[in-house]
Amino acid sequence: MKKTNFDRYLEDQLKDPGFAARFKHAGEAWDIALQIAALRAQAGLSQRDLAKLLSTSQQQISRLESPGYEGHSLSMLRRVAEALHARVRVVFEPEEKETSKCVSETGVTYRAKSAKRKG
Repeated sequence: MKKTNFDRYLEDQLKDPGFAARFKHAGEAWDIALQIAALRAQAGLSQRDLAKLLSTSQQQISRLESPGYEGHSLSMLRRVAEALHARVRVVFEPEEKETSKCVSETGVTYRAKSAKRKG
């Protein structure tokens, strides 16, 4: 498989432990944000509707659904899950020894972490 310029750039950036950690955490935040937004949409609720159910502001729901937000509390996630008829599961997984993640313009199969977290 031919590497793109972005693949080479990302590969180089991931050599920096600080960048690698931020990159990993960004993916985790995306998972949470996308799951909350998807569950809310499936329930046919707007952010404002969900906020009313939780006695909070629409801005707080927007933050929870923002991929850059890392201030999720377990108690708030439980409240959101209850309102959306879901449950929260936290899974600790051992770190992988070697990662072979590659972003490319050609078709690539990725291991979906979120599939393990669904429940």
